[in-house]
Amino acid sequence: MTRIVLAILLVLGLSGLAAPAAAAGDQGWWNKDWSYRKAVTVDTSPSGVNVTGAIGRTVVLVRLHSGNFTFTDAMPNGADIRFVDSDNKTPLPFHIEHFDAGVGIATAWVSVPNLNGGEKRAIWLYFGNKSAPVGADEKGTYDPDYMAVYHFSEKPGTPSNDSSANANNAKSAPPGLDDGGIVSSAARFPGQGEIQIAESGSLAMPAAAPFTFTAWVKPDQLAGTSAIFARGGLTVGLNAGVPFVSGPGISLQAKTALKQGDWSQVAFVSDGKVTHLYVNGAEQGTGAGALSAIAGPATLGGAAGQPFNGELDEVRLSKTARPAGMIQVMAEAEGKGGKLVTVSETAEKQSSGGGVFFFVLSKLEGVDEVVVGVCLVLTTISALVMANKFRYFAKCTKGNAAFMRVFRQMDDELVPTAQIQGLDKKQTQLIKDAPLAHIYDVGIEEFNRRKARWGSRPLTSQAIDSMRAVASEVVVHENHKLDAWMVILTIAISGGPFIGLLGTVMGVMNTFGGVAMAGDVNVNAIAPGIAAALLATISGLFCAIPSLFGYNYLNSMVIPLASDMGVFIDQLLTRIAEMQADQAATGEMDHFGMDDMSLVGVDDF
Repeated sequence: MTRIVLAILLVLGLSGLAAPAAAAGDQGWWNKDWSYRKAVTVDTSPSGVNVTGAIGRTVVLVRLHSGNFTFTDAMPNGADIRFVDSDNKTPLPFHIEHFDAGVGIATAWVSVPNLNGGEKRAIWLYFGNKSAPVGADEKGTYDPDYMAVYHFSEKPGTPSNDSSANANNAKSAPPGLDDGGIVSSAARFPGQGEIQIAESGSLAMPAAAPFTFTAWVKPDQLAGTSAIFARGGLTVGLNAGVPFVSGPGISLQAKTALKQGDWSQVAFVSDGKVTHLYVNGAEQGTGAGALSAIAGPATLGGAAGQPFNGELDEVRLSKTARPAGMIQVMAEAEGKGGKLVTVSETAEKQSSGGGVFFFVLSKLEGVDEVVVGVCLVLTTISALVMANKFRYFAKCTKGNAAFMRVFRQMDDELVPTAQIQGLDKKQTQLIKDAPLAHIYDVGIEEFNRRKARWGSRPLTSQAIDSMRAVASEVVVHENHKLDAWMVILTIAISGGPFIGLLGTVMGVMNTFGGVAMAGDVNVNAIAPGIAAALLATISGLFCAIPSLFGYNYLNSMVIPLASDMGVFIDQLLTRIAEMQADQAATGEMDHFGMDDMSLVGVDDF
């Protein structure tokens, strides 16, 4: 029976929900050892971030969360994750900054070559190889023009690590870390304890050389002048919250101040002739001039006389002038709610197109899995109860009908069912299962007991009431058998929808919470989680609706059976009373005839 229930569930899912998804057969599979892949779209067209012109090799952020990625299908540390270019052949350098399968959040940096404005660039995310070695290449993610890159994702007290190939690691750790940075962790500065970066050949900045500095900044205080980055005579900082750049022959200032407590991207670009200042990807200042030669150590998060109170994240230094399109792309990709990068809802499985139903099923959270499991178990039990009760009620109905045919034929020769003559094996079994036969046997047994004691004396009203009580006891027992396990159906009817609703509410709550933590607010992030949460309500309704129809149908079978037992008691007692009265009358007549003969003989004699 369990297999039948599961088959019904599968048919329902396939017929109602399993609209076919795009198959993977149109494009070759990059590597057969990987079971799943997802399409990742970098959209610089008007439907995305609307960037024009050439951008070049760009490192983009891909945010993964339980709404767009099935963490249970990947390795617990994400070691099997791979990114492949749109040709489905070329692996892309990438590295994972944060991966937490338990919470369902991950952030990965992917190097996308030759990115252009006005295009939708599709790349592939492969996963699902439990034996795969770690495929991340942190140093190879960034092009050779990067001088230093800092994620601030180290453990507290650990000096900040340079993610580029230059190993310009900081000499000291930031004063504090914040797990809720713009991407993952961020460095916190309480107005002191700036990070020191030693001078090196890869940090050389000759006169009139191109240079780009980008960082995400969250100021906790806006008053005064604070340095974000300082080296030699060059300072990128905030003056009363307004971003500025100052140095020999250079002076730029943004048009508006940053918001206290909010994340903003600040970028400075010099191509050797013109300098530019950007805030959140938009240019807010420009001027002619070139940088003088700059040497010596650098500081992040403050400088002498210019303390910084706030947080920094994703600091990058480049020895080239990054194009405006790249600055905008970085701001959109890394900021909350960006439209640059989207991860497809459906995960394609190797040699399989999948379907909406199975995709939604794959998005179930732990809470919803428990709720759906409880509803399926309750549905299975309800189905077994309905099937067993239907068989039992049908057996009782057939047995009652067979018994009543025999009962009518016995007339006044009432004997226990075991002594009825002329029954075949099938009739015997039907009568054995009949509730009316059970009442009959108890009634006949009580009648024979009284007859053995009192003979053919007619039954008094008290005797009939006593026999009715004995028969009613059997009726109560038979009613209990009819009602047994029916409470399971009432539980399924009333409790199933509420259990499903509980799972849906908790699933929606987890979805919105995960999206808020991931900072990726879009329909692709929200829809899968909500769809999976609604599956809990569907399972609750699927549990309740068949149980409701089954309960009502079974109840329609119980009522005639219970009514028949009540009517049969009257029929049986009436038949017994009449039979006993006839036997008493016959006995009196026989006794009267013998006395007459005796009297006649005496007289004659």
